Amino acid sequence: MKETTFNKTQVIKFIIWTFGIAYLIQAGVGVLSTTGLGFLAQPVMALMMFVPLLGTVLAGGNIKTIGWKPRFRGNVRLFLLAWFSPALLTAVGAALYFLVFPAHFDLSGAYLNAAAGTDVIAQMEAQGITYPVYILIGIASALAYAPAINMVFALGEEVGWRGFLYPQLRAKFGARVGRLIGGVIWGSWHFPLIWLIGYEYGYGYFGFPVAGMLLFCFITVALGIIFDWVYEKSGVIWLPALFHGSFNAAATLPLMVTVQDTGSARLLGSAPVGMLAGLPLMVFAAVLFLKSGRRAGTE
Repeated sequence: MKETTFNKTQVIKFIIWTFGIAYLIQAGVGVLSTTGLGFLAQPVMALMMFVPLLGTVLAGGNIKTIGWKPRFRGNVRLFLLAWFSPALLTAVGAALYFLVFPAHFDLSGAYLNAAAGTDVIAQMEAQGITYPVYILIGIASALAYAPAINMVFALGEEVGWRGFLYPQLRAKFGARVGRLIGGVIWGSWHFPLIWLIGYEYGYGYFGFPVAGMLLFCFITVALGIIFDWVYEKSGVIWLPALFHGSFNAAATLPLMVTVQDTGSARLLGSAPVGMLAGLPLMVFAAVLFLKSGRRAGTE
C-alpha cells in the first residue's frame, strides 16, 4: 500500500463533513421512528453508509489510490476469511451468551412478530415454512449472498474509514494508537442512533444511552482493527467492505432466536455487538492488535 502523509486539514474537514451530515441524517431517522414513517428509517440508514465516502471527497482526500482493482491472486485466504469468519465468530459468541442465559433462547418467532407483525408467521406456515426453517433460510442467505449485497453499502463507509481516515491516523500515531483512535471515532459516529432509536441495544438498559455508546466503541475498535488489517494485508478496499458486509449479515441472526425483553443483558448479547457475545470478535482483534505492535517494534 502507498505510504500516507498525515494531512491535518483534510482530516479535520473529513470529521466535520462526515459527522455533520451523518448527525443530521440520524436526527431525521429519530424523527421518522416516532412517526408513521418509521419504515423509511432503515433505507435512510443504509444510504447514510455512503456519507464517509462523501466526506472523503469533500475533504479533498484522494480516493483513486485506495485499491479499487480486485486482486484475488494472493488474497484468496483473506477473501474466504472476510466472507465466512463473521458468521463463525457470531455463532461462537451467541453460543457463549446462551450458555450463560439459556432462558433467553427462543424459537417461538417473537423476533419476527415484533419486526414484521403477528400475521407473518401464520402466512409462512400456510406455505409450509416453519419458523425454524425461516431461521435456516436466514443463515443460508448470510453465508451465500448477503455479504456481497451488503458489501456495496459497506463500501461507502470503508472508503472513508479504512481508505482515508485510518491511514491518516496510522501516519500520525502509529498502527496501534491510530486504530484505537479510529475505532472510537467510528463508534461515536453512531451515537445519535444509539440515543434516539436504541440502535443495537434497545432502550431501558442500565446506563442508557451512555453505556451503549461506550460498549459500541469497544466493538468498533475491534472491528476497525480487523477491517484495517484486512485492508493493509490485501491493498484492496473491497475486502474490508466484504468483511463489513458479512458481519452486518450475520450480526442479526442471533436475535432471531432470542426473547424480546432481555433487559440490561442486551449489553451482553446475543448479537456480537454485546460484551459477552462479542468476545470471539474482540479476542481475534486483540491478537491482530498485538501482532501489529510487535511488527512495528521490529521495523
